[in-house]
Amino acid sequence: MSPPVSGGEPERGSDIEPTVASPPPGGFDVEVETLIIGAGACGLVAALAATEAGQAVCVIEADAVPAGSTALSAGLIPAAGTALQSAADIDDSPERFAADIQRKARDENDPALVSALAEGAAPVLDWLTTHHGMPFSLVDDFDYPGHTRRRMHGLPTRAGRELIDALRAACERAGVVIVCERRATVIHHEGTRIDGVTVRCRDGSEETLGCEKLILACNGFGGHRAMVAHHLPDIADGLWFGHDGNRGEAVRWGERLGAVSEHLGAYQGHGNVAHPHGILVTWAVITEGGVQLNAQGCRFHDESTGYSEAARAVLAQAGGVAITVFDERIARIARQFEDFRQAEAVGAIERADTLGALAERFSLPVDAVRRSVDERPSTAPDAFGRTFEGPPLQPPYRGVRVTGALFHTQGGLVTDGCGRVAHADGGHFPNLFAGGGAACGVSGAADRGYLSGNGLLSAVVLGYRAGRAAIGRTDAAGRG
Repeated sequence: MSPPVSGGEPERGSDIEPTVASPPPGGFDVEVETLIIGAGACGLVAALAATEAGQAVCVIEADAVPAGSTALSAGLIPAAGTALQSAADIDDSPERFAADIQRKARDENDPALVSALAEGAAPVLDWLTTHHGMPFSLVDDFDYPGHTRRRMHGLPTRAGRELIDALRAACERAGVVIVCERRATVIHHEGTRIDGVTVRCRDGSEETLGCEKLILACNGFGGHRAMVAHHLPDIADGLWFGHDGNRGEAVRWGERLGAVSEHLGAYQGHGNVAHPHGILVTWAVITEGGVQLNAQGCRFHDESTGYSEAARAVLAQAGGVAITVFDERIARIARQFEDFRQAEAVGAIERADTLGALAERFSLPVDAVRRSVDERPSTAPDAFGRTFEGPPLQPPYRGVRVTGALFHTQGGLVTDGCGRVAHADGGHFPNLFAGGGAACGVSGAADRGYLSGNGLLSAVVLGYRAGRAAIGRTDAAGRG
């Protein structure tokens, strides 16, 4: 378990230190049943689920419109045993999915939480598809590192912005109240019982909201540079690619309430962000056979291991950059992602008919580039341990200058499989829940444990289960 993390100032845009206090003596300005902090994927899924369970729901969001880290992602949700997989004749199961998660994280996760997320993903995905009309489809033309089956599901543009907009529209149809430009500053409680929150409005005024159930869906702490430097020193100098509102309120509130946090050194990085454009380039360009080269025109790591740990590998190179090299065949696969099309549109991705010409575009040694690309082994692992499958790279070639980035943190408040927050006394808070980046995920203790989609996996499954959890008093051990 992790020690207290307070200290240091929040980043720009927030001078508010999250605190806890007793309930206001005069009562709350407004009373709601289920109050949700954060209108990202976790919060909006929780709102839909709670509404369908008959609860009166209010979501508060610090930004002017819902977006959060979800809008900056590819919007892909991993799920095993979905109707879409069945239609594609893909034999998958929650047990296989759980094994993949644990293998990537070197068994550093709570097995019960892993099982809960792996088992819960397909029902949530199918629910969003059938009950809310979201046109998910399976990414079936390339494999993500660590997944032994094709189980990534996304909306047509393969962009998180489309996912958050679809969830928001579904909430509006369901009558969910979403109040924006309200940042929660104080959680009011009596012992382990949560009574409500104080929120600060855009004009600086404050309101108090009482609740019977509180769900923290306010993501992690990647936007709080002091916390990043303390817990994630290896990525502290990397590009921050997440949402600036991720300031660690959930962890800092939890610390003051006596909640348990874990794996605060875990995060999702990405080693393929176009530089200086700041546009994510899908890792499909690597999994389909692309490579990364340093300033000497040489490969420097096993790119197939995963894009999260690739962030540190790229940042360790001269200038903290690398050149990702692939070809037109791979580019055609990558164009299903809106981000990739944007990178092409702004000229981040170079085209060349020969490796020599490509090397000159990026001021790399021509002979070294040719050796790095042409002399890869086709059957046995190379010097880095990577085994290449599929055809070798062919002209015309593509190249993009990239850097490493921090996308979001993966440690947070410890929860059970329904999102109930654990208390240091060994039990659970009776009416406090967390999900998504606010909760400890299933990426182990570091960047290497991140399996593609883990962020949205935790967001949608814990959000759904926390939303559906019954309102009512339970004891601190979570019974009753």
